Amino acid sequence: YENNDNRSVECLLASLHLNSMFLSVTQGQSLTSSEPVVSRPGESVTLSCKVEGLALAYLHWVRQKPAKGLEWIGCIDSGTGTRFAQSLQGQFSITKDTSTNVVHLLAKSLKQEDSAVYYCAKESQ
Repeated sequence: YENNDNRSVECLLASLHLNSMFLSVTQGQSLTSSEPVVSRPGESVTLSCKVEGLALAYLHWVRQKPAKGLEWIGCIDSGTGTRFAQSLQGQFSITKDTSTNVVHLLAKSLKQEDSAVYYCAKESQ
């Protein structure tokens, strides 16, 4: 990951402030996550987030395991730069399709402990 613009640093900083990164969405703006997925250990799965009425930049993925708090996974900046929680490096990748306004989270080689509710979130600007 190369830090080619100063906003990329904000992607990392936002990870330290989970409670403040969620955007208040107004009419015409939405983030819609994909349907629930059931998978087996060792498999990989891609989750999707449809973005409407918002810039396709500084989008985050977080998860919540049963009876646990939110855990930041990573984010993608205005280009293709991504950052991930240090403990999750290599387990996930984030991409986006600008033609369909969809951000994807690829979870690799799933383990039982990856069972969680996964959320996409837009960084407040």
